[in-house]
Amino acid sequence: MLFEGLELVSALATLAACLVSVTLLLAVSQQLWQLRWAATRDKSCKLPIPKGSMGFPLIGETGHWLLQIFSKIFSHEALESYLPKIQLVIQDTLRAWSSQPEAINVYQEAQKLTFRMAIRVLLGFSIPEEDLGHLFEVYQQFVENVFSLPVDLPFSGYRRVRERCPWEEGAGKAIREKLQCTQGKDYSDALDILIESSKEHGKEMTMQELKDGTLELIFAAYATTASASTSLIMQLLKHPAVLEKLREELRAQGILHSGGCPCEGSLRLDTLSGLRYLDCVIKEVMRLFTPISGGYRTVLQTFELDGFQIPKGWSVMYSIRDTHDTAPVFKDVNVFDPDRFSQARSEDKDGRFHYLPFGGGVRTCLGKHLAKLFLKVLAVELASTSRFELATRTFPRITLVPFFGLDSNQNKILPETEAMLSATV
Repeated sequence: MLFEGLELVSALATLAACLVSVTLLLAVSQQLWQLRWAATRDKSCKLPIPKGSMGFPLIGETGHWLLQIFSKIFSHEALESYLPKIQLVIQDTLRAWSSQPEAINVYQEAQKLTFRMAIRVLLGFSIPEEDLGHLFEVYQQFVENVFSLPVDLPFSGYRRVRERCPWEEGAGKAIREKLQCTQGKDYSDALDILIESSKEHGKEMTMQELKDGTLELIFAAYATTASASTSLIMQLLKHPAVLEKLREELRAQGILHSGGCPCEGSLRLDTLSGLRYLDCVIKEVMRLFTPISGGYRTVLQTFELDGFQIPKGWSVMYSIRDTHDTAPVFKDVNVFDPDRFSQARSEDKDGRFHYLPFGGGVRTCLGKHLAKLFLKVLAVELASTSRFELATRTFPRITLVPFFGLDSNQNKILPETEAMLSATV
């Protein structure tokens, strides 16, 4: 009995010693990490380094951050050629939504919509709807593992991202079919431009490079646009006065008849650019519900920030959401108010760095014009064909009912407009 007691005490003492040793090792390594960064301070600058932790060795503040959670392709000419295709994809999607008797999850459906847009418009793939659904599931699995720890073990997320076998199989088949069917195309998609541009520079893209290119193009147009689309739908739902003011602008610009029917062929790039209130709505959605929280930059020259020096060579993160929330130029920052971007108020013009939903400087998001174009077309189609109302008071659901269209005499409801869609967010 005494012998067993001594063994237990010895085991506990060993465990305690191990815990103390690990704690001391972590503490010492963190202090050395702090000293390592302190040594990078610019000696020619007398300002102190900012207070705060530099995080743990190697991983820095990654854990804390996680807890707080090209170009011709986007030129004016390219966007003009994309527009009819984008509108067609959105129209087809809204018809599909309205044919479903059950409620839908808006964010999930918006993900499918932006994926379909990227596949059909940016890549120009002609994929059957069933195969497109399978490719979407494969892509979803890829996205879910993109931010895995870089540990190359079997069945790890990092290994799945590196292999990408299911995606490459589907994308390779679509690329080969696309390369064989180049006759009769009415526009050049982003992948066409990418291929032709590489040829102009004397380099033929390999199949692997084409597969990687498709992945990058979809990744750039996928999640963030889906998030912004969901926010747009929600704000139009919650603010019927904004929706009605948008409809008034569409009627005034000849995009809608007085009865609510959309005018055929009314959407062009210059037409959309002239819709000032629509532009204000999109800007306000991106201010209040920015899909990207921030970005990373490397300091090229030591600068001062609130009395502290930020040394050259440091990596810094700027917060888009915090900037929008704290910028003094915006009044009532929590209120959805598109008119703050009107010519009369122009709150975003009082300073260069108060409004930056797409980042800023030379690394501004290349796809920002495509994203805004997509959101504008979505808003126009929704305002033209749908009315919004809450389906229940206890669960955030949207009911989208295609807007009652009138015949040429403005006195009869057209039967094909009587479908209804319920959607959840």
